[in-house]
Amino acid sequence: MNLFFEEDGAFKVGTEKSSTPSACQVELPTGKRIKAKRSHILITFENPSPTEFLRCAQEEAETIDVDLLWEFSPEGDFTFGAIADEYYGAAPTAVQKAAILLKLHANPVYFYRKGRGSYRKAPEETLRLALAAIERKKEQERVKDEYVREITEEHKAPEAITAKAIELLTKPDKNSLEWKAVKEASDKISTSPLRMLLNVGAIKNAWHWHVDSFFTVNFPHGKNFPGYLGTPPADVHEELPISDAVAFSIDDSETTEIDDAISVTPLDNGRTRVGIHISAPGLGITHDSPIDLAARERMSTVYAPGLKTTMLPKNWIEAFTLDEGKASPAVSLYAVVDNETFSVISTETRLERVRVEKNLRYDLIADKVTEETIKSGSLDVPFSSEIIWLWNFAKVLLKNREEVRGRPEPVGRIDWYFSLKGEDENAEIELKGRRRGDPLDLLVAEMMIFANCTWGAWLEERGTAGIYRSQRAGRVKMTSVPGPHDGIGVPYYAWSTSPLRRYVDLINQRQIISTLKGETPALRSNDSELFSIISLFDSNYSAFNDFQSRMSRYWSMRWIEQEGIKEVKASVVKGDLVRVEGLPMAQRVPGLPELPRGQSVLMRVLNLDYVELVMECSLVKVLDETHEDDFDDEMEQEEEEGEKLSADSEEGENQTAAVENQ
Repeated sequence: MNLFFEEDGAFKVGTEKSSTPSACQVELPTGKRIKAKRSHILITFENPSPTEFLRCAQEEAETIDVDLLWEFSPEGDFTFGAIADEYYGAAPTAVQKAAILLKLHANPVYFYRKGRGSYRKAPEETLRLALAAIERKKEQERVKDEYVREITEEHKAPEAITAKAIELLTKPDKNSLEWKAVKEASDKISTSPLRMLLNVGAIKNAWHWHVDSFFTVNFPHGKNFPGYLGTPPADVHEELPISDAVAFSIDDSETTEIDDAISVTPLDNGRTRVGIHISAPGLGITHDSPIDLAARERMSTVYAPGLKTTMLPKNWIEAFTLDEGKASPAVSLYAVVDNETFSVISTETRLERVRVEKNLRYDLIADKVTEETIKSGSLDVPFSSEIIWLWNFAKVLLKNREEVRGRPEPVGRIDWYFSLKGEDENAEIELKGRRRGDPLDLLVAEMMIFANCTWGAWLEERGTAGIYRSQRAGRVKMTSVPGPHDGIGVPYYAWSTSPLRRYVDLINQRQIISTLKGETPALRSNDSELFSIISLFDSNYSAFNDFQSRMSRYWSMRWIEQEGIKEVKASVVKGDLVRVEGLPMAQRVPGLPELPRGQSVLMRVLNLDYVELVMECSLVKVLDETHEDDFDDEMEQEEEEGEKLSADSEEGENQTAAVENQ
């Protein structure tokens, strides 16, 4: 006797060799013998042979119209034998019965299995929806296959993939048709999805990849501000007194967010009053207002060569920026200083309006403001006497900080940056540099450090919550707990001097303003909101710094190509890490021999990969030069971790307050 039975979820055929009331031994066509339960046997037959029987049943099943079979099926549960009688007539053959069973089993959309050999037909509406879903899936598969064909055979990008190319790589929906096509196509041609999308033009070039991917991830709602943020209130500062100070600012020509100015006022008894005046958007941007929440979402202005995305909308910046010729609301820190020793006798914080007499532009006067012109008395720029006094004051402040730090600041190092003409990768690149410790650089940096340090202590003394930037044991962090910044050499450091560009500064300014007015500040030191702001700022600021670092590296490599440079000089930082001389980029050189810190080497440029931002190079020779004086611990951290000390600075004013920004 031959048997058609179910075993382990599959239909099998064989010949019965022995049996018991509950089971039998079956020999399969392969010769293997297995034990089959009686309850699993569905059909018995004499002819044809088991192998031929199964082949015929499968062929017959192919001829069965599943829609017609569904029509023949009764409501409720039924056996395959019963429906075979209906479909074929009163006496279907064993092969026909088996064919019916195979068809029922192969179409779970049409028929629900209710037991061994038993089924129930799917309800009509359910079937309709299921078939529609299957058809949609087939169509999607067809479209996907067409996408893959276009990419791999025609080497072009389908429009649907181009439209979301960046999103497919940064925030992929792996169930989407487009992602499946991209993954299948890249696997087929043995390359990465990113490289493939670049090669077929879905992503225009490497520059677009770096920039667009950054903004897709970090600005999910786009770079434009929503329209409901309103306009700055016009009357928030009308009641403020007007300062008698004559103030000026120092920024690059491209700077639009002028948030600090300085004044120098001679007093009697050999003293001078220096004023540090900070724009006061905290007067108009109230806690949890729409504009406040928009600024909180961004946390900082984003700078990169040729790019700037502001923390605040243009109209809000214009309302509070310290433009020359107007009286602007400001939080002012006044310090009375002894002219002989340049020691600070007293400080005072005021909320007032300040008239900025002049917006000095660093790039227009920096070459005139030198130690030589200052010492010789030949300095000929607006506010010359004030700049000379501030430079001498700044040198004393620097000396005091260096005594606390236990080492000198790395003055003299040139911080390199790029000025671009044109768009994306086709821009013409101009390399510029700013020397740390130059007079203008020094006085602006030291005034901002002094203000941030003083206001940090001011908040602590009054028990007002603030956000501090501290450094202990080499680790820099944002915290609500007042503490020293060892790298700068100050006991407190609370960012407060860039409220138009950094949300932390805006928060600290609002806390200062509330305290000055005798009001309860919006935030307390144990507020969960304060911790949330710190966490989000750390995350965003780190991402923004990384982007700035990556784009500086990108343009460094582009500049090397633009200038046709085949060999570059570099200085050893640590191990195989070197800093390329004359460019804002560090570089790993695999296989570099052990060399002392600061040792100059000559490297040959082998390849520039703008996608991975890898410059392949090899050592040509070790040069008889060292630049060890250019390095300190902060610089090593900067190079190794990619943190740019000037990340909050405007492109073009990149390094004016480089140390201040640590």
